[in-house]
Amino acid sequence: MTPMTTGPSPVGGKVKLTPAALTLDDGTSFTGLAVGECLEASGEAIFITAMSGYQEVLTDPSYHGQIVVFTTAHVGNYGTNPGVDQASSPQVAGVVFHELWLPEALHWLSEADLPEWLRAGKVGALTGVDTRSLTLHLRDKGARNGVIAPASAGLEVALARARAVPSMNGLDLAVRVFCKTPFKRPCAWEREEGSPPVYRVAVLDFGVKRSILDQLNLQGFDLTVWPGDTPPETIGGERPQGIFLANGPGDPAACSYAIRAARHFLGRVPLFGICLGHQIMGLAAGGRTYKLPFGHHGLNHPVLDRDTGRVFITSQNHGFCVDPESLPPGVRANMWNLNDGTVEGLTWDDAPAFCVQFHPEASPGPHDSRGLFARFRQMIKEHDAQA
Repeated sequence: MTPMTTGPSPVGGKVKLTPAALTLDDGTSFTGLAVGECLEASGEAIFITAMSGYQEVLTDPSYHGQIVVFTTAHVGNYGTNPGVDQASSPQVAGVVFHELWLPEALHWLSEADLPEWLRAGKVGALTGVDTRSLTLHLRDKGARNGVIAPASAGLEVALARARAVPSMNGLDLAVRVFCKTPFKRPCAWEREEGSPPVYRVAVLDFGVKRSILDQLNLQGFDLTVWPGDTPPETIGGERPQGIFLANGPGDPAACSYAIRAARHFLGRVPLFGICLGHQIMGLAAGGRTYKLPFGHHGLNHPVLDRDTGRVFITSQNHGFCVDPESLPPGVRANMWNLNDGTVEGLTWDDAPAFCVQFHPEASPGPHDSRGLFARFRQMIKEHDAQA
């Protein structure tokens, strides 16, 4: 067993703090203090390098089933605001901080302090942890399943619980987070004579972020958001002019319903995919995906577009990747991660389709690649003119 690791003392305050620990399935345990009532949390522990946007991260459905470790040392001083939520409730299984801000939030728009928000969302939270040591461990050993539990549970009990957490490989988590019934989200463009056309786009929801829907609406798309397992024949019956495949959590290879839908629409209707949607499109083309050691989670990943020579600084959140060697002729890996050389974007030479592994909508993150939404509009426009 690896010795228990003691982290720094958190900022003082009136929040109840209870001795607890994050125990990983390899026997390593990192001690800290649970925030409020000690809510146990289990899932895959990953680290994120974001320096801001913690509320957007914690409400991103792509983090469903994960324990998120923030590498930035100090989190929570500007509180929370429901206007930036990416889903209707927190999505993470748990969260680990070096130092969680416990006094009253310092931002005038804040409606709740972060500790209060975490308690209301029933998120197991741990502060006072040596997150530098924890991050180095996850970087060197890879993302690992773990459990946040009170110190009174004991190491052996916590370790057994951590080892009982299902592997992310083969796990369909999208089915837990996509909408259960379809809904409309019309754009706000004025429908006046001579104004640009408004296009009908079907969104296949695997855990779509609200900011993605916002960016699609801004491009002049009337959206119908469909549950991710909706039969493609049902969606096609609505005659969409474009198909968008959303982000989401879990192993893309487990989402057979999504792969079937993407394969059905490829070559028939313009397609654009982000994150899990990118992986689904790669699988639909006949490619393979594989799990990264610790994934890409942060707002600072450089991506090269070989078609233009441009480098984007991107926001990312994914644990799986498309294998470029598995792609058939006609599907090009045209975008590449400059940190580790993994695939970040695909384009089809013989079909109106492209996809990216990163998040061009950001929220949080840089806006370098938001032009990809305009590219999707142009693709629909050209395809519609030829129809």
